[in-house]
Amino acid sequence: MNTSVSLLWASLGLLALSAPASAWEYTLIDANTPAKNWSITSEQLGVKTDKPFSVTLKTLHGGRQEGVSLIEINTGAMKMTVVPNRGMNVLHATSGNVRLGWDSPVHEVVNPAFIELNGRGGLGWLEGFNELVTRCGYEWVGHPGMDKGELLTLHGRAANIPASKVVLTIDEKPPYAIHLKGELREQAFKKIDFLVDTMLTTEPGATHFTLHDRLTNQGDYEKEYQALYHSNFGTPLLEEGAKFAAPVREVSPFNDYAKRDLKDWQTYRGPTKDFDEMVYNLFPYGDAQGNSLAVLHDKAGKQGVSLSFNINQLPVFSLWKNTDTTGQGYVTGLEPGTSFSYNRRFQRDLNLVPKIGPKETRDFEITYSLLSDAKAVNDALKRVETIQQGRKTEVRETPLVDLSQEK
Repeated sequence: MNTSVSLLWASLGLLALSAPASAWEYTLIDANTPAKNWSITSEQLGVKTDKPFSVTLKTLHGGRQEGVSLIEINTGAMKMTVVPNRGMNVLHATSGNVRLGWDSPVHEVVNPAFIELNGRGGLGWLEGFNELVTRCGYEWVGHPGMDKGELLTLHGRAANIPASKVVLTIDEKPPYAIHLKGELREQAFKKIDFLVDTMLTTEPGATHFTLHDRLTNQGDYEKEYQALYHSNFGTPLLEEGAKFAAPVREVSPFNDYAKRDLKDWQTYRGPTKDFDEMVYNLFPYGDAQGNSLAVLHDKAGKQGVSLSFNINQLPVFSLWKNTDTTGQGYVTGLEPGTSFSYNRRFQRDLNLVPKIGPKETRDFEITYSLLSDAKAVNDALKRVETIQQGRKTEVRETPLVDLSQEK
């Protein structure tokens, strides 16, 4: 995505954080509006567009997904599903025969009420993990473990916080932008008082969407925070010979196991039995405004996905390669963040545990774009080269953290 488009989406995001003056607005969920089946269409709104659109809310029943709400936005070219009960995460997005998402062994959309984050030694988060985009944070991210006498569970609480309020707005004027906003509250007496205003923005006919989140420290004291956007892709984009590309200043293996494939860190294996996950820590380059781009495409370079983000907001990037068997979960994670996936106690020395003052805010924005043909893939790869500007990528052979300290 070029700089002008990135700036356009940033402007749309900032505009949508305060409801447009001329927009249809619907409160879908709040304390006085329990979720119930509901829908709106462009036809009902009297909007004439080449790509009729709709938004639908439904509630799931049975099993561990009892009571979970799903909101589907159909732009006429892409369907994307958001889960208000699970941190406003994006469950999946589909356009034609291309699916953005993956096949997790977790088939249900699990209600957080049935998840014990402290379970499995702090890995309970995995019992609900199956989304395309999973918010990680905001008090911490990373592997479970002790920090300052407290057990930090895997990747924080955000993905399992139900939205307190969900509001849909649709602009009354072309291009009829669609904004889905949610409020997440991460709060604990004497500990934390974070408000996260989440927003997904798209428009009729689009095969892209933008997430714009604003973190506010509502407390009276400065606090540490971390954020990571676990963006997960499987087939058909992920396959043997699929490629990852991004403008990168430095890459290093997360641990000693990842050192084995360091020379091929940008290329993917097919499903491989007994393959443990390999993670690579990246420091991306940005352009003059800090805009960067990550691309995943299939072996033939005929389809893919891009993530546009700004390194001033999200300065590091984790590349998670979990090319295990299809039944176990064949998936890769493209993860821009403020921090890597080490436990928080290891990241302070890396200067990757930022702080936010009382009443201060931080913004995070990512645009996800389907690359539906070879031209779109090539254009994205050219954008990566433009940002790289021939600058060197340093390949660091040793992990940033000595994980023997975990034992």
